Amino acid sequence: MGTISRYLPFTTAITIAQASTYLFSVCFADELVALLACPFWGILSDRLGVRIVCVLGYSIVGASLLLTVQARNVYPQLLLARMMFSIGGAATATMVTAILPSMTGNGDQGITNSCGDPSSTVPGPTQHRVAPSLDSEVTITPATYNSRANPTSGRHSRIHADTTRSSPPRLAGLVGVFTGCGALVALTLFLPLPTQFSRIDGVTQGQAVADSFYVVAAIALIVACSCYFGLRGLQGEEGKGWRLLLGMSTSQLYHTASQLDTAADDQAGVSFLPYWRLLLDSTLIGFRDAQIGLGYLGGFVARASSVGISLFIPLYINAFFISRGFCQGLPNDPSPELKKECRAAYVLAAELTGVSQLVALLCAPLFGYLSDRYRRFNVPLLVASIFGIIGYLAFALLSSPEPKDIDGRGGSPAVFLVVALIGISQIGAIVCSLGLLGRGVLGDDGGYNLSSQLSRTPASIRPDGASEESSPLLATPSVSRELSRNHLKGSIAGVYSLSGGAAILLLTKLGGFLFDNLSTGAPFYMMAIFNSILFVIGFGAGIYHEVRTQNRKSS
Repeated sequence: MGTISRYLPFTTAITIAQASTYLFSVCFADELVALLACPFWGILSDRLGVRIVCVLGYSIVGASLLLTVQARNVYPQLLLARMMFSIGGAATATMVTAILPSMTGNGDQGITNSCGDPSSTVPGPTQHRVAPSLDSEVTITPATYNSRANPTSGRHSRIHADTTRSSPPRLAGLVGVFTGCGALVALTLFLPLPTQFSRIDGVTQGQAVADSFYVVAAIALIVACSCYFGLRGLQGEEGKGWRLLLGMSTSQLYHTASQLDTAADDQAGVSFLPYWRLLLDSTLIGFRDAQIGLGYLGGFVARASSVGISLFIPLYINAFFISRGFCQGLPNDPSPELKKECRAAYVLAAELTGVSQLVALLCAPLFGYLSDRYRRFNVPLLVASIFGIIGYLAFALLSSPEPKDIDGRGGSPAVFLVVALIGISQIGAIVCSLGLLGRGVLGDDGGYNLSSQLSRTPASIRPDGASEESSPLLATPSVSRELSRNHLKGSIAGVYSLSGGAAILLLTKLGGFLFDNLSTGAPFYMMAIFNSILFVIGFGAGIYHEVRTQNRKSS
């Protein structure tokens, strides 16, 4: 009794077993489960479909909240309920990224046959499994090749006009707005629920908290139902479902011997790659394609920035007030008593983080528009990283985080500008990285992937008997798969969420250690370094793309 409190910030009533269970089983295991669940849900959605994964995710969240209220002990009941919540939350977060390409890609065209007739498509599973996109110029036939060479072609002009209305970056801007609004709803409606329920006569504090959990669980289940009905018929999801979960070959599902001759059967005889291959391809593609690689890195910086704003800015302010004797307590003490003793610090932290998030919310659609308009060099992403470098360095070097110079402490209204820059850098990284992933999945601006979810049989022969290499302009399924990664969108979304989770772990663990033992500004210096890396790699990728484009034109 009390031994653990000598070394760690626990009360004397906490035992070593309780503290160890909380730190390693509840906190650490929770982060690891969420980290591993993201790629799991991503690759699973490439078989089940994003709709089913969304429904499962919100259903698991709702069930975990109900189980949390019913838990009677920390281990194993409360621990299992918390693990369920992490698993469900990972599914919902990953699907935000996975659904975006389907909302912006034109996936209602089949794969054009060797005659170049869009109405006559390759029969069988390939038509169901790959959703070609005109935005990414997947359907390459002699007709479309000539129309690209002659931009004045009426048909090409109509296609271009229809497809340019959809834009992954602009939709990513709207996603940023709505996710920010969701956070505001949670803060203004859900967070005060225990207080509101406790005001009812005869309702104890414990009952009020339980009722709040029930309300949020019911809302999660309602959202699951809305996803079930609202995401029906989503393009690019044709043929996915429970029957593909175990990796049944598409020939088993769609092959009809009486309808396909031997040559067509060779073309339709495809099977799914194993799950580990999906994850491997989605990871390695980040090193081979600049857009997806920058998307992963942008997601890393964005998620780390969310921790910097929500966690380390309040800790920094508390440490500032306590170290200068303005209030009593420990810098990392989150107890309600500290909020009362250091009310000024608590209010200031709420003001600064509120300003940062409000500016981010307002700038989300702007970054969506700019990242779509200025794609060369990914200028908006570079600007966001510059703002992050300036903002985090300036915050770490502040003499006082206060907006006023009280008793010569050195405060200044410029602190609001500093946190605004931090908020802009965060939303810029979020929106631009989502837009880059969406463009990369759709095959926008070219590119290729290492392999496909569908592995062909050794015989790569078209129904007319010609080899694929003899007619490079014909829209064979392999060409389509080289340009479109729609079949990997869930796996790519999983790796994107995995990179963000890794950023959170790195900043919270290493940044927290350095905060306690080296300097309170250490996490902000780390964020400045992250943004610097993003800027250097983003700028280098832009230069490389320009050089490659010029070489292609000259050749």
